[in-house]
Amino acid sequence: MPDTARTQRDLRLSSPAVRTAAGIASLALAAAVSWSGLLLVVRGRVIPGWEVSGALLVLALVVRRALLKAARDTETVRPARKRVTPVRLGEGLLLGAAVLGTAWGAGDDLISDARYHVLSPTGPGGCTAVVRETSFLVVGNGEAYAVGHTGLALGESGSWTVDDGYRPVAAGTYALRWGRDAGVLRVSGTNTDPVVRGGLTDVSCDW
Repeated sequence: MPDTARTQRDLRLSSPAVRTAAGIASLALAAAVSWSGLLLVVRGRVIPGWEVSGALLVLALVVRRALLKAARDTETVRPARKRVTPVRLGEGLLLGAAVLGTAWGAGDDLISDARYHVLSPTGPGGCTAVVRETSFLVVGNGEAYAVGHTGLALGESGSWTVDDGYRPVAAGTYALRWGRDAGVLRVSGTNTDPVVRGGLTDVSCDW
C-alpha cells in the first residue's frame, strides 16, 4: 500500500499539467519581482529586488528540474507527454524576462555604485525608512522607500537629485522626522553640491 500511494503521488507530480503550472507560476513570480522595484529588509540588511528575483529564478529552475526528474522516474509507468509549443514559448519568454530584469537591476547597482541605508529611528507601527543612493558621472541620485512590518517595500516613496554625485544620507546631511501616522525625510546638499530636484519625501507604510 505505501508503495502504491507513493507511485500515485509521483504520477501526480510528474503530470504535464503540474509541471507546466509549477514552471509558469515560479517563472512568472521571478519575472514580476525582477521588474517591480521591490525591496526587502531582513534583520537590518537591505536585499534589492534583483537579488530576490535571482533567488526566485534559481528556485524555479530547481523545482522544474525536480519535476522533470520525477517524470523520468515514472516513464515506465506512464510515458510523459510532450508539451505544446505555446507553453514552451511562454516559459521561454518568462525565463528571458526574469533573467533580463535580474541582470538589469544588478548592472544598475554595480554601474551606479548603489549604497543602501536603513535609517533610524523607526516610525509608527515599525515603519522604517530605507534609502538607496547612487552616483554616476557628476550626478547623485537617491530614492526613499517605506518598509513595513513585513520587511517589504513595493516601490519608492520619493526621489531626489544632487549635483556632483553628492550623497546626502551617507554624508549625514539629512533629517528624518516621524509624526503620528507618517514621516518626512529631508535631504540637504552643500553650497557647492546642492539638491537640484526633490529633497523632501513623505514616508508612509499605510498601503
